[in-house]
Amino acid sequence: MSSLFLPHCRSYCSSSSSTALTASSSNSKLGSNRISSSLAFPRKFASRKVSYRSNIKSWSKVGCMQDGAVAETVAPSEKESPLQRLKDVLLSGTPLEECKDAARFDISKDNSTVSITVVGASGDLAKKKIFPALFALYYEDCLPEHFTIFGYARSKMTDAELRNMVCRTLTCRIDKRENCTEKMELFLKRCFYHSGQYDSLDNFAELDKKLKEHEDGRVSNRIFYLSIPPNIFIDAVKCASLSASSANGWTRVIVEKPFGRDSESSAALTKDLKQIDHYLGKELVENLSVLRFSNLIFEPLWSRQYIRSVQLIFSEDFGTEGRGGYFDHYGIIRDIMQNHLLQILTLFAMETPVSLDAEDIRNEKVKVLRSMRPLKLEDVVIGQYKSETRGGVVYPGYTDDKTVPQGSLTPTFAAAALFIDNARWEGVPFLMKAGKALHDKRTEIRVQFRHVPGNLYKRNFGPDLDDATNELVIRVQPDEAIYLTINNKVPGLGMKLDRSNLNLLYAARYSKEIPDAYERLLLDAIEGERRLFIRSDELDAAWALFTPLLKELEEKKIIPEYYPYGSRSPIGAHYLAARHNVKWGDLDLEQ
Repeated sequence: MSSLFLPHCRSYCSSSSSTALTASSSNSKLGSNRISSSLAFPRKFASRKVSYRSNIKSWSKVGCMQDGAVAETVAPSEKESPLQRLKDVLLSGTPLEECKDAARFDISKDNSTVSITVVGASGDLAKKKIFPALFALYYEDCLPEHFTIFGYARSKMTDAELRNMVCRTLTCRIDKRENCTEKMELFLKRCFYHSGQYDSLDNFAELDKKLKEHEDGRVSNRIFYLSIPPNIFIDAVKCASLSASSANGWTRVIVEKPFGRDSESSAALTKDLKQIDHYLGKELVENLSVLRFSNLIFEPLWSRQYIRSVQLIFSEDFGTEGRGGYFDHYGIIRDIMQNHLLQILTLFAMETPVSLDAEDIRNEKVKVLRSMRPLKLEDVVIGQYKSETRGGVVYPGYTDDKTVPQGSLTPTFAAAALFIDNARWEGVPFLMKAGKALHDKRTEIRVQFRHVPGNLYKRNFGPDLDDATNELVIRVQPDEAIYLTINNKVPGLGMKLDRSNLNLLYAARYSKEIPDAYERLLLDAIEGERRLFIRSDELDAAWALFTPLLKELEEKKIIPEYYPYGSRSPIGAHYLAARHNVKWGDLDLEQ
């Protein structure tokens, strides 16, 4: 949704103690009152696993943990050190339904407060996405009555300078603009700043003192949003956990993607954090399940019998623009395909879940991932954009970016054909492509249906029956829309056929502005809603699909196909689709 997250993937871990713990998914069972847990820090902090049984006495002191267990709040004595508190924390298991109810206790009551710390507050993501999303939630009265926002970064800055920086990116909802200035001033009064190192226990302890001053003795619930590079996630989580987590409420951590580089590095991070992908918070992606499961006309068609291919397309019309050094470490496959597009694919292809509960949806998504055919090198095309001159303007190539190593083979474009070997989808190609510096910006799902058997009007369409193919398009961004392409007769005496769109354009149908994905995910993190969060076994299955391919690309030093800045894609992507007897649906300029 990251997101997060682009703000892409988010990871989310929760603890109701003064330090963060991670429940072991392999040893816990939903509905059981027993759970095995290991402390989620380096070996010197935790040398053994513990297992115990306990009864929850008060639902007002619980926070949702991984796999549906809950952690009971333990109020530490004043003489206890953070490390001693870490060792003394007790956990107890409870069924998922009770956990879900428990997580939604009223955080707006007078005796509780929520403190949100944006770690990496001076960065572009914080300025352009996180602070505006928090303001939007405040503007819509979605934040609790008592809340505080702290920016934390290495840059030296005063509270006033932070507010100055933040106010430049704040916007108000269309339908409530009349009190925008007043709301903005009230919001900025809740924003503060503390400078510190990301790996300093002392600096986080100083932050803790400031948080307590603003919490004013209330039950403190805390969120740390880590808008920082992945290589310092663990240090920041450890410092926040040991020095600045809540002593009497829950503490949750959200981190930015990418979540590791392969199965091994992801597994190491998973020990400490839970993952969330912010694309799951996009309005149209969430509507995907509604469209399929609440409309009778679609569910019978949702299979290999009627669907010819499914295309998941992500394109950006700009390059790395100074962020090449960061991007070069990951590439487009890790950055977009392994998380965003793959998560959309699992939501699209999953079987009907037992319910809308988080665990039921996750179970079906994992089944899809485990049914997927291993990716081979011949199923993939990679590319890298090169310099292009148009209209007297020179657009730089990827390696022209001074932050990118010369001779880099990191792909900025990738296309892949994936297959799900189960009864519903066997033989249907799921074509996925993602790239930077392409001709336009879009994210969409395109469902191409099969040709009509014995079509009576095939002569009217000419030799290419693709011109008569029905197509369902779910455009995630920009200009959110859902439309179905159908064939119809043009009015007149002759028999001329035309393709038309049955169109639901969100901007035309709904006057209310669509919330940004960050708003939804931040609100879910505050409320303890886990439906959009990725379970560890789901993350493992996603990496298992892509890790062998990524290693082969790097070990064999596969040279990417070069494509001009602003072009549609490398030529190889078209050949890839043609091998599966389909065409990319986004090539039609009229759509």
